[in-house]
Amino acid sequence: MAVLRIIIQIIFILVSIALAAIVLMQEGKSAGLGAVSGAAETYWGKNKGRSMEGKLVKITKYLAVAFILLTVILNLNVF
Repeated sequence: MAVLRIIIQIIFILVSIALAAIVLMQEGKSAGLGAVSGAAETYWGKNKGRSMEGKLVKITKYLAVAFILLTVILNLNVF
């Protein structure tokens, strides 16, 4: 069981590093004055989910869920 715990800890460390890197790669969420004038409804605003920024947001969500699950698993003291 000690080997399984070490493997899970290594995965946890890799997920933590990846999560930090992905969060740092994302742009800020400040809308600026464009949101006041309605410029947020542009082509870029409508198709943001298909862009690289949208992919980074999705990856961040998955890594955050993995981080929480691994944290719970490591704290169960089953191993």
